[in-house]
Formats: sequence, C-alpha cells, structure tokens
Amino acid sequence: MSSSDIRPFSSGPVFPERIVCLTDETTEILYMLGEQDRIVGVSGFTTRPPEARSKPKVSTFNSANYDSILDLRPDLVLTFSDVQAEITRQLVLRGVTVFNFNQRSIAEILHMVLVLSRIVGKSDAGLALVAEFQTGLAQIAASAKAFPRRPRVFFEEWNEPLISGIEWIEELVEIAGGQPIFPELRKCSASRDRVVDFAAVVERNPEVILASWCGKKADKQEICSRPGWSEIPAVQHRLIYEVRSSDILQPGPAALTEGVRQIHAILARALDVRIESHVMPLSLRD
Repeated sequence: MSSSDIRPFSSGPVFPERIVCLTDETTEILYMLGEQDRIVGVSGFTTRPPEARSKPKVSTFNSANYDSILDLRPDLVLTFSDVQAEITRQLVLRGVTVFNFNQRSIAEILHMVLVLSRIVGKSDAGLALVAEFQTGLAQIAASAKAFPRRPRVFFEEWNEPLISGIEWIEELVEIAGGQPIFPELRKCSASRDRVVDFAAVVERNPEVILASWCGKKADKQEICSRPGWSEIPAVQHRLIYEVRSSDILQPGPAALTEGVRQIHAILARALDVRIESHVMPLSLRD
C-alpha cells in the first residue's frame, strides 16, 4: 500500500458536543468556561447557575433515567464519586462514554477544573479559572490572619447519623479562619467513616457549629437539644449557623467562592471582627 492509498481521517467534532452533567459542579464550570451550549441534560438537583435549570433534567444524585439520557444522544456523561458508580456502570453498559470525577480536596477540585476544561478544548480558560479561584482563597486566608484567634469549629454534614465534614470543607474552614475539631477524619472519603457521636463533639468543645444537611434545612433547635450539648460554647452562645448545602457540599466553584465566604463571614461575626466587602459572601454585599 502506497501513501497515496491512505485516506485521511474523516473530519468530525474533536471535542464532545452533547454533554450530560449529573452533578452541579461540572454544570457550573462549563457555564463559567462559556461552554454551556454543549450541555444537553442535567441533574434535577441543579441550582447553579439558575439558568441551567432550563436544561432537561435526567437524574437525581444517586439515580438516573437511563432512557431519557439515551434520548439526548450524549457523546459524554459526567458523573461524580462512588455514589454515582452504579449510574456510571449502567451507562457504560448501554454504550455511553462516561467520565467519573472523584475530587475530595481543594487541590483535586482545581485539578478537576483543569481536566474538564481540556475535555472541551478550553485549557487556557481553565487555567484562568483556577487562578481566579486561588486568588479568591488567598484573599480570604489573608483576611483570616486578622482574627485574634482561630475558633474551634464543628462542621456537621448530616445529623442522623452525625457526620463530620469531608476534606474540602475542613480545608475551607481553615482558610476561612477556623480550627476544625475532627481533623483526623477529613481524609475519610466515605461518609460512614466520618460518623461521630454526641459525646465526642462535647469533648472537643466547639465554639462555632456549622450545619449543612443536604436536601433539608438544618434544625438549630434539634442541635441545641442534643444530650450534653448545653455545655458546648457554640450552643451556650447560640453560635450555630447553617451554610446552604448548594454552596458548600458540591466540590466545585460554589464551595470555593460563596461557601468559603459564608464561613469566613460567620467566623468574623462570632469573633466580632470586621472584614472587607470583597471577601464577604455575595448575599451580604451591598
């Protein structure tokens, strides 16, 4: 066979053009990259950005409508973690290309942004976005240095059973100026490995309690009425705050921006420290 007999590869899309995002963070990143037109389906729990709610909804967090996904003719589906492992498996069995992200720390979130930006051919925009996130986090860390001390913080990710915060959350608490009371649990990716009992929290004596219960509103009265918790400074001084789950429990842009700013503002309020407007959460800015 001569070189003249070799046909060139047929031209076609180099990057995926019909993407289904089954978690909030990949949807938000694609919008930030200006690639929202590639998204043809999203999770029913999608909240950011608000305009993404108009996209066809094809899943919850741990279940999916496979026929609806196939009807969208995706050339890529984006899933997250072991929670969506079975969804990933079922889609692969149906012949769908799936990329399952599994970021659990700030560094892994930033890496996920870079990988996703490369997948859609926007590497430079991804690098710029990561730099923007890093700058914002550095500003909050610098602001936290003005705190007279770092208050002890318990972040509860769920109430029944009581679950301590995952790695990226505990890292953001530290950046925001707090001292997590269960640092040894942060790297436990499975929530069952971060379960703590009421007595352990009492022993660690948190000064601030942050609650974010995915899918339901945190009940401050329930928190205050737990056995032995009346002795905790956070309960005695009513320093119990809810952080919206959509702003902190999704390992993506929301947590690195609005979520960490909410925590920083809460800790500043607890310590009676004034912070500059550029590090306040959007909800508190003029």
